[in-house]
Amino acid sequence: MMSKKILLAAAILAAYLLLWPVPVEPISWAAPTDKGFVGDFKQNKKLAAIEFITLPDTHGPEGLAILGDEVYAATREGWIVRYNQQTGEQVNWVNTEGSPLGIVFDADNNLLIADAYKGLLKVSPAGEISLLTRTVDNTDIDYADDLDVTADGKIYFSDASTKFGAQTNGGTYAASLLDTMEHGGHGRLLVYDPADKSTKQLMDGLNFSNGVAVDADSQFVLINETGSYRIHKYWLQGDKTGESEVLINNLPGFPDNIVRGRDGRFWVGLVSPRSKPLDDLSAYPLMRKIFQRLPPFMRPQAVPYSHVFAMTGEGEVLISLQDPDGEHHTNTGAIETDDWLYISSLHADNLARISWQDVGLEGVE
Repeated sequence: MMSKKILLAAAILAAYLLLWPVPVEPISWAAPTDKGFVGDFKQNKKLAAIEFITLPDTHGPEGLAILGDEVYAATREGWIVRYNQQTGEQVNWVNTEGSPLGIVFDADNNLLIADAYKGLLKVSPAGEISLLTRTVDNTDIDYADDLDVTADGKIYFSDASTKFGAQTNGGTYAASLLDTMEHGGHGRLLVYDPADKSTKQLMDGLNFSNGVAVDADSQFVLINETGSYRIHKYWLQGDKTGESEVLINNLPGFPDNIVRGRDGRFWVGLVSPRSKPLDDLSAYPLMRKIFQRLPPFMRPQAVPYSHVFAMTGEGEVLISLQDPDGEHHTNTGAIETDDWLYISSLHADNLARISWQDVGLEGVE
């Protein structure tokens, strides 16, 4: 009798793992061999020198922007937090009532926001929120992720996944896990032109298109492809206008935001090291579908590890800042001020920063 019950239970479990409906339809692909933390990304503990800035009543400072002496952070609860570097004063400035991710200021000091729930938003200096765009080519933009603005005011931004919208799939993190598991190429790079209020698609087929940064001369835009561990360069000027190329490939983690720094630098946050199960099963869609049927704690998740790095517009890695202990984990990016490098995070309770002296990057005074 007991053996029959065991066989029945095993049959039910097998049927569940093979047949239970899940939202993903994984695509076979060949993940590049994970070289780990070697070469330019040799493991270090430079981020152990960070200091924390408490964020009362909010967390997850995903995106950062600078205006004068103030640092602005987009947080999980929808708040744009304003932090004064000189006085330490902190204010919950405006709330989008959505999920603000990437933020940047335009030439008129309007704060531009890629809100995963709302679309592309603008906040005036007086705190008035307006919608710039929510559609492109008669399709909804359901996961606006990161953005940057050129000298002429055009806003380049990512729509991370056209299939797994953030609001309808359990939030930004849950939706990102679904898109990464499927690897179906649902991400795209978009541009909004405030002159004629048009929105156009520039790139598609990206596996979770994420961080976006324009170079200081508006010659090109960089876009992170989180699900494929690489960064693309899309040309805005010159002989290659409208063309794209892979700038850096086979990163040791999942690239999140990318932020333009000074002197031609770009800062990239690696939100987590690579997942061995995800890589090993890249060519096996059925097994990835089975993994999706497992309890959430058994599926690939972000692993606590602190990591941001700086690179040139040509893909040369300048410096890699890490802390394997991941005290300030799930780093999404970094932004420069005169004295500090501020570091953003997907899930951390605090904002973090490290002094330029501790960064140790040559050429920084």
